Amino acid sequence: MAKKNIVLVKLVSSADTGFFYVKKKNPKKQTEKMKFRKFDPVARKHVEFTEAKMK
Repeated sequence: MAKKNIVLVKLVSSADTGFFYVKKKNPKKQTEKMKFRKFDPVARKHVEFTEAKMK
C-alpha cells in the first residue's frame, strides 16, 4: 500500500497563551510553514497562529 502524504501539524498561538489548533498538511505540496489568523479563546481575540511540530 502507498504511504499517506498527510502530516498533522500544531498551530501555536502567537499570543503565548498555550492554545493551539491541529491541522493536516501535505508537506510535498506545501513546503513553507503555515500561518493563519484565527480566534484564540484564552486571549479572546484573533491572533496569528504559526506551525510547530507535534510532539
